[in-house]
Amino acid sequence: MENKAENTKSAGGMVVNPNGKIALVLPIGRKKGWFFPKGTVKPKETILNAAVREIKEETGIDDLKLVKKLGQYQRHPIGQNGKDDKSKRKIITMFLFSSQKKHLIPRDKKEISVARWIKKEKVSQLLFHSKDKEFFLRISKEI
Repeated sequence: MENKAENTKSAGGMVVNPNGKIALVLPIGRKKGWFFPKGTVKPKETILNAAVREIKEETGIDDLKLVKKLGQYQRHPIGQNGKDDKSKRKIITMFLFSSQKKHLIPRDKKEISVARWIKKEKVSQLLFHSKDKEFFLRISKEI
């Protein structure tokens, strides 16, 4: 059944500040279960532009500097029940950005309740989805 999953493109980023901390977001309605800022690529939007837009919406960061493309991975989106929705598959492209921003204030108050700078050593413990965690651990030496 997994082969019949509907594919969607998502883009986002790992944003690092001068202290080496990484921006994570906590969706509304969750007490735990952090994510990297990311979201769906709109029609006619480039993947990089989608990543920048989503990061700005979810963290308020407006001084992003692209460092490099980190790569791509796939996972199922999280359904209403908090589990993977296997009828869909997200193809996620992640970029590495730097920022001088001190305070994170989500602009998208309908989706994100909190955005925070997190110490690199704690990121994998806080990430909710195992595929996000696997990707982070695989590329963390590049950050």
